[in-house]
Amino acid sequence: MVKRMSKTRRKPANGTAHKRANQKTCLKNSETLCAVSDRCGGCSCVNVSYEEQLKGKDEQIAELFSDVQFAQAEIRLILGMQDPLFYRDKVTAPFAPGKRGRDGSCEIITGMYAAGSHRIIQTKRCLVENERAQEIVKAICHVMKTHHVAPYDEVRGTGFLRHAIIRVGHESGEVLVTLVTNEEMFRSSKSFCRDIVKRCPFITSIVQNVNTRQTNVILGEKEQRLYGPGFIIDSLCGLTFRISSQSFYQVNARQTAVLYEEAISLAELDGSQSVIDAYCGTGTIGLVAAKKGAARVLGVDSVASSIRDARENARHNGVENASFTVADAGEYLHDIARQDEHVDVVLMDPPRAGSSEAFLDALAALGPSRVVYISCNPRTQVRDIAYLQKRGYRLSVVQPVDMFPHTDHIESIAQLLHI
Repeated sequence: MVKRMSKTRRKPANGTAHKRANQKTCLKNSETLCAVSDRCGGCSCVNVSYEEQLKGKDEQIAELFSDVQFAQAEIRLILGMQDPLFYRDKVTAPFAPGKRGRDGSCEIITGMYAAGSHRIIQTKRCLVENERAQEIVKAICHVMKTHHVAPYDEVRGTGFLRHAIIRVGHESGEVLVTLVTNEEMFRSSKSFCRDIVKRCPFITSIVQNVNTRQTNVILGEKEQRLYGPGFIIDSLCGLTFRISSQSFYQVNARQTAVLYEEAISLAELDGSQSVIDAYCGTGTIGLVAAKKGAARVLGVDSVASSIRDARENARHNGVENASFTVADAGEYLHDIARQDEHVDVVLMDPPRAGSSEAFLDALAALGPSRVVYISCNPRTQVRDIAYLQKRGYRLSVVQPVDMFPHTDHIESIAQLLHI
């Protein structure tokens, strides 16, 4: 049998309570909570009580790790949110043309895409998106009408405004608005931005991103600042991060802090360890590790822009015991192993597809005493852990975290120990 913790929820390192009881803001009249949940692809479980959602996710994790090879592992209960509403600090709003009025004006449609499609489901209010971000989307629609700015028609490839992406700093309260346009020339940009800010004076910065391609990819490569500094600053786990339109930054900052604190706890850092942060992105968890007990951190990622952001984040946080390299993570680990360099802990956070066997072989060859595997897809995580268990590792702890309440997604942290 898989070992389970008691039903009592424990408090994570930052002291935030994560109890299933006392969900004051949650889903009391679940059958009437969201009128479009059966059509919208945003959150499939929003009309299920949060208690039941967490119970279902616990059962999924228990089933995934029920194989006898994981029998000695401690499978902990999922860490949920005390207030699981309006948690998405990044909101992406598409715009599309609707019906035309008798005066020739065009209705502007915005909302969430229907599941598995590009058909927009209009909503007056979303229960998971940041409320200030929703207010900005409404303001943009109003200003589009007064300035006669046409929404993008993806079938014809016509129209001007394709998307608005709003990022809200959870700790700082700063707000970045990215307007994705179908052409570079933005004739009324100054007055357009002035009118948006007049309606939403809490906006920190507005940038224009140009995407002229007929593609499902939201952002283009060219960008210009329209208002403010062009970025925002937010705090996470005692560090500050600069966030631009194309920066990777978790959309649920409250649970990201929980996720990182749990991962660092499972790394068991005492000030002496050398740590590799594989698939490091912009260096967030590696920098947290560098501040919370790692002697040194070596971050690696194949995306050059992410590594530039990671180095900048290290610089402005004054973190001197972390360095970041552009490389394939598996090849980097192989190089470290060939140099016979000692590494105590590997933190890894691969994409949904999980890690390649080449990376896992390199990890086993390097032989760190502890691996902390963060995953947004527990199914591929189970596959990779089974592979590592054949190469000298033992699964010790699994700690799921509910990063995306009201959806089917589960984030999972696993601690593996070298045998």
